Amino acid sequence: MKIETKYFGTVEVNADELIRFPHGLPGFESFRSFVLLPVDELGTYFALQAVDEEGVSLIVTNPYIFYKDYAFDIDEQELSLEKPEDVAVYNVVTLKDPFEDSTLNLQAPIVMNVRERIAKQVILNDVNYQTKHPLTQSNKGGESHARP
Repeated sequence: MKIETKYFGTVEVNADELIRFPHGLPGFESFRSFVLLPVDELGTYFALQAVDEEGVSLIVTNPYIFYKDYAFDIDEQELSLEKPEDVAVYNVVTLKDPFEDSTLNLQAPIVMNVRERIAKQVILNDVNYQTKHPLTQSNKGGESHARP
C-alpha cells in the first residue's frame, strides 16, 4: 500500500509493517495505524508515521542507545507479551537546532509487541524520567547517564 508521509513523500509499505495502536497515541487518539520508517542509515532514528495522515509523524529512537539503565514496569497482558524478545521500546525525540540540543522523552515510552504489531504509549510516574532528557553528553552539565 502507498502512504503519504511528512518526511519522505509517497512511500510503499506492506500491511505486515503496520503497527496498531488500539487507543491511539496521547494527542493523536484518532490515528490507530502507524509505520516505522528509518530516518538515518545507522537505524538509530525512525519516523513513526501515521498511515492515514501525512502530517502526523514523530521521530523516535531506542532509548537504550542513550540510557542503558532506563527501566520501567509494563502490563504484559495488555500487549499480549509472552517473552522478552516480543518487546521493543521507542521514545519520542524533540528535534532542535542544532541537533545536539535535541531531547528524548523518557517519561512516555512507546512499548510495542513486535510479534503482534500492537503498541501503546505509556505515561510513567517516575520522578527520574522527564520529557526532555539530553541526547548528547555535551548538554548534560557533566552528569552522564548515556552511552558514549
